[in-house]
Amino acid sequence: MQQKWIGRTLAAALTGVSMLIASQAFAGGTEQLKAFIAQVHAARGTFVQQEVKSPGKAGGASQSAAAAPRSGGTSSGTFVFARPGKFIWSYEKPYAQVLQADGDKLYVYDKDLNQVTVRTLGGALGASPAAILFGSNDLEQNFTLRDAGVKGGIDWLELTPKAKDTQFQTVGIGFKNGNLEAMELHDVFGNVTLLTFSNIQKNPPLKSDQFKFSVPKGTDVING
Repeated sequence: MQQKWIGRTLAAALTGVSMLIASQAFAGGTEQLKAFIAQVHAARGTFVQQEVKSPGKAGGASQSAAAAPRSGGTSSGTFVFARPGKFIWSYEKPYAQVLQADGDKLYVYDKDLNQVTVRTLGGALGASPAAILFGSNDLEQNFTLRDAGVKGGIDWLELTPKAKDTQFQTVGIGFKNGNLEAMELHDVFGNVTLLTFSNIQKNPPLKSDQFKFSVPKGTDVING
């Protein structure tokens, strides 16, 4: 049941999209991230999330990705997003859970519990890891960026939240040949969440009501 708890803990911070941005060469991870934000307004794909219990530097994500975590769980699913503030993050294995934001509200749907928790998205997105991929373009207003070098053929950068009351200390992001390959979320407890992405579609056509959440019939609704 650990994955369920993790899903709720990261609800406002979920992030996870990856895609081909451009074929041109980039100087480093920071420049590639800025190109991603400027060029990619929507995307869909799949993800694998690993809960790594041994903390490390953001640039160490390439090492973490190469080996299974010593403890913690692994989950997987799909995502779709449209900036700013709209996304659907769906866990499919080992438990079904959906985190969906319509730009105003965040809905956390736990199928097994037959329960939906509704929260106001508000300004919380701005200083969270979710803002990196799902938010607006004012990234440097909320984070300090620095290149973290090349490891395993991946260009890494590290983002440190400027706010002091976030649950994350740093966020590592890795690019390779213009592709956003992975993210590493370092929380205040010293744990690391590694996200890797695949099957990405850049700026796909989306329905006008793509992110409208409909509460399943008979589901309990909790305002969080």
